[in-house]
Amino acid sequence: MKIGFIGLGQMGTAIAERLIKAGHELTVWNRSPGAAQALAGAKVAKTPAETLQGEVLFSMLANDQAMQEVGLDAALLDKAAKGLVHANLATISPAFARALAAAHESRGLGYVATPVFARPDAVAKGLMVVIAAGANDDFAKIEPLLGEIGRRTVRIGEEPEKANLFKIAGNFMIMSAVETMGETFALLKKGGVDANLFLDTMTEGLFAAPIYKNYGKQILTQAYEPAGFYLWLGLKDSTLVRDAAKELAVPMPVLDLVRAQYEEAMKKGWKDKDWASIAQLSLEKAGL
Repeated sequence: MKIGFIGLGQMGTAIAERLIKAGHELTVWNRSPGAAQALAGAKVAKTPAETLQGEVLFSMLANDQAMQEVGLDAALLDKAAKGLVHANLATISPAFARALAAAHESRGLGYVATPVFARPDAVAKGLMVVIAAGANDDFAKIEPLLGEIGRRTVRIGEEPEKANLFKIAGNFMIMSAVETMGETFALLKKGGVDANLFLDTMTEGLFAAPIYKNYGKQILTQAYEPAGFYLWLGLKDSTLVRDAAKELAVPMPVLDLVRAQYEEAMKKGWKDKDWASIAQLSLEKAGL
């Protein structure tokens, strides 16, 4: 299949590589051209419009603003091939997802929100989970592709914004788990208890999940660089959750605490550390 791809950060590159390995013809564009040129097996587009001339467009940009700057909510869509379906992999706000869906529909284009759960190394191993929402016909066109880039596709309906609400809710749970572990490990270390033994014991049964096992290990070893997911993106996602909570009138006091931690970590200059580094704040405040 002829596929366009916009946005080749760590995640975008890993996903594009899977599509190439599956035998698809990719035309790629990235705001920093080096990443596109380094992607073996893909045609490098001179302009983003060239990526919209196939059957499907995948995009993986950082946030709402980045998509607007590229023109994926307006002008750029006017240059798209007839019948194109856009699968947006990015974590964006539900409100912007609604606007994107309307912009595509008004131009006769398909739009499916396809945010993902994974880190780049998990993508390479085929372990990514895709959350998808969009019109039935549009979803049917891209469903086989989603099966090639991830291990599971979770379809949650036809309204794209619901996929993005699902995604940011999941990210909130991860943030909360990281904050909880940071506070817990600070308490244990201050009290002279082996935090490594604690993590091993708790993740053997009660908390036997990758989030606790992997992030717990990362926090205890303070392995925050290179980042698998940047701290500034964590702040961005916590803001998306806050805005959605305000729109839906849902009090989220834990979110307020976690978001304040991200803001404090940003002030410390940790912008490009891993988003799990907020756990370090608890250790520092405990004098450890």
